[in-house]
Amino acid sequence: MDRRISEWMPGLVRRTIRFVLPVHCSICGSSLTDDPTPHFCTDCWRTIVLMPSARCSRCDRPFPSAIATAYSSHHMCRPCLMRPPSYTRAWTLYPYTSPLRDAICLFKYRGKVSLASALGALMTEQLPVFGRVDVIIPVPLHAERLRQREFNQSLLLADQIGRALGIAVSYTNLIRTTPSPPQTSLTKQRRLRNLRGAFALQYPGEIRNKRVLLIDDVFTTGTTVNECAKSLRKAGSSDVLVLTLGRTLDHDLIPDRALVPHRHPLEPFGV
Repeated sequence: MDRRISEWMPGLVRRTIRFVLPVHCSICGSSLTDDPTPHFCTDCWRTIVLMPSARCSRCDRPFPSAIATAYSSHHMCRPCLMRPPSYTRAWTLYPYTSPLRDAICLFKYRGKVSLASALGALMTEQLPVFGRVDVIIPVPLHAERLRQREFNQSLLLADQIGRALGIAVSYTNLIRTTPSPPQTSLTKQRRLRNLRGAFALQYPGEIRNKRVLLIDDVFTTGTTVNECAKSLRKAGSSDVLVLTLGRTLDHDLIPDRALVPHRHPLEPFGV
């Protein structure tokens, strides 16, 4: 097939399907025709913004004011100073607000796996400079949760990052050993109790003295990635870095547009 034909064929097929079976944007309700992102129009998808520039140099938590880093780019937030996390550095790329929040909810809780490519692209477009990374590991789901969901969203994102960086993804080594209630329904204290000792390494020798990049979809309190990092360091990893697609924020820092009524509201399913 001619290369030019093969390039425009997917777009033609998409437009034909959307003409026969109309699909509407999950945010504004407009009909989708040429829009490349499933379930979202181009205009709404473009409203996804990056995190504020002034952030903790350890956990990436945004500061209320840019003045916090005016004198030192290595300024850390109080929680990291009082109790440093087990990972060396975390990067959180986008605020967990609409439309990103809607997309992640559709992806995780409604099985819209077609969004994996678009969400992965958001991450690969903004990859920070990690330095040396030996292996990429996604935050695992417990086997019971994996059977229910049928896929691990963090693994699908990690796979795209691994291909972008040319780094192997280890998806069977770090496991979740105990089932537990969803983190979204718990307080910070209960999250910690919920996850304490919940992760383990099946093959600890494979990460010994290795620098690990840990991937997750959303950073809320950081409890999940920190417990994973504890297990990785205990197993002999020399360093653990964290990368997440989204991060929940205080409402006084960035207004949560996900709370604004939409023409076609999306139930967040407990998120």
